[in-house]
Amino acid sequence: MDNMRRFETVSDYNAFNNNETLHPLVSVVDLSKASPRSGSRMYFGFYTIFLKDVKCGDLVYGRHTYDYQEGTLVFLAPGQVAGVNSNGEIYQPKGYALIFHADLIHGTSLGRHIQEYTFFGYQSNEALHLSERERNIVLDCFSKIEYELTHAIDKHSKRLIVSNIELFLSYCIRFYDRQFITRDNTHKGILEKFENLLQEYYESDKPQTIGLPTVAYCANELHLSPNYFGDLIKKETGITAQDYIQSKVIDVAKERIFDQDKSVSQIALELGFKYPQHFARLFKQRVGKSPNEYRTFG
Repeated sequence: MDNMRRFETVSDYNAFNNNETLHPLVSVVDLSKASPRSGSRMYFGFYTIFLKDVKCGDLVYGRHTYDYQEGTLVFLAPGQVAGVNSNGEIYQPKGYALIFHADLIHGTSLGRHIQEYTFFGYQSNEALHLSERERNIVLDCFSKIEYELTHAIDKHSKRLIVSNIELFLSYCIRFYDRQFITRDNTHKGILEKFENLLQEYYESDKPQTIGLPTVAYCANELHLSPNYFGDLIKKETGITAQDYIQSKVIDVAKERIFDQDKSVSQIALELGFKYPQHFARLFKQRVGKSPNEYRTFG
């Protein structure tokens, strides 16, 4: 899987899969039309969503293998690299891919809100596993987009195509919310592990050597992408992962602030703050009192 194929345009990927290009910026690709091939790494210059119907080798993102089975969706943002590791064997692709260029959505509601669909930043082990009913909804959305692509282009075409892509992505938010709840084996204990990770962080010298714990650091330690980890914590707790970290930092600060042998500035540096004034500002914002006021009056 050493060779890299680059797909800069929608027509590039259509041609690779023996699909006709009906619109230069968007396509519903029927992967079963593609010629049999061996696995390779692929660069995508556009938004790509895969719906595979059968297992045909391991889908790889970076150095990791997707938690990827029959009837799952995987989302790639422009500029990402993924691939199929078929161990050198020839396989017949099946399923569908919805691909659309960023130029399609400029100036639209979807273009303004595309960053809200954080699953385009999910990585390995974070595919969306569909029920049969959910899969049918996905295929219905694809069918509506394909209908517009085969319909004679008119003044309504772009709006209807983009609206149906947005509808599809909104369904995917709902399906991921369901998955966060139902995939207990995968997610069980993440919050507890997060809490333990922060506890261990502040029992070590990492605050002095690394600084404040970040969402990216915690996600990496828990083997999740920052986006997926953030969404999972928000679903579990109702607050962002960053807010959770800051709450933990303040809890630790409240314990240490009564150590009269240390100045507030020393405590701030021990907690991982580069500048004591940043600590003082966050403490006042979170607690309602300055560190010195809390130390004096509790």
